[in-house]
Amino acid sequence: MNELVQVLLLTTMAGAAIPIGGVIAMFEKISPQWIEEEFRHSVIAFGGGVLISAVALVLVPEGVQVLSLGWIVAAFVAGAVVFWGLETLLARSKSSIAQLVAMLSDFIPEAIALGAAFAHGEKTGLLLAVLIALQNLPEGFNAYRELNTNGDIGGKKLVLLLAACIPLGPLAGWIGYEHLSVYPRVVGFIMLFAASGILYLTFQDLAPQSKVENQRAPAIGAVLGFLLGVVGQVLLDG
Repeated sequence: MNELVQVLLLTTMAGAAIPIGGVIAMFEKISPQWIEEEFRHSVIAFGGGVLISAVALVLVPEGVQVLSLGWIVAAFVAGAVVFWGLETLLARSKSSIAQLVAMLSDFIPEAIALGAAFAHGEKTGLLLAVLIALQNLPEGFNAYRELNTNGDIGGKKLVLLLAACIPLGPLAGWIGYEHLSVYPRVVGFIMLFAASGILYLTFQDLAPQSKVENQRAPAIGAVLGFLLGVVGQVLLDG
C-alpha cells in the first residue's frame, strides 16, 4: 500500500476515535452513581497515561535526535507558553470548547509528525497513529461531556461536531508527508512543541480531573494507558 494512503487511512482512523469517544459519553450510564463517577475519572486518567506515553516513547525521543540543545529548549518553552496562553484565553472567555480546542492542539501536530515519520519509513509512525487514536478516545469523551454539561449543544449534533474534526487529521498528515518530511528539524521542533503542550495539558487539566476523593482506582487508568504505549513500542521493536 502506498505510504501516503497509509498516512491518510491511519490519521482518519485516529480522528474517528474522537466522535466514538463522544458516543460512549452520550450513552454512558453506569449504576450505582459512585461506579459511574469512578469510571469517568478512570477514562480521564487513562487518557493522561496515553498522552504521557506518546511524549516519552515517540515525540521526545524522535524530536531530540534531530535538534541541538538550544532548539530543544526553545521548542519546549514555546509549547508551554503557547498552550498556557491558549488555556488562559479560553478560561477568560469562559468558552465551553476548551477541551475540544485542547484536543485538536495536540492532535494536529501529532498527525503532522506521523505523516513525516511515514515519509522516512520509520516504524514510529504506526505507533504514533495508535497512540493518537487511544488519546483521542478519552479526549472525545471529555469534550462531549464538557460541551453537553454547559448546554451549548448535545446529543447527535454534538457527536456530528466531533466527527467534523476527523478530516483535520488526514490534512495534517498529508502536510507532514508531502511538505515537511524534507525538513526533519522542523518536524522535530513540532514533535517537541506538541510534547510540551501535552505535558502542560496533562498536569493542568487531566491529572486534577482524574482525582476522586477517597478513591484510588482511577489512577490505575493512567498506568494502563502508559502501559499500552510501552507494549506497542516493544512489539514494533521486536
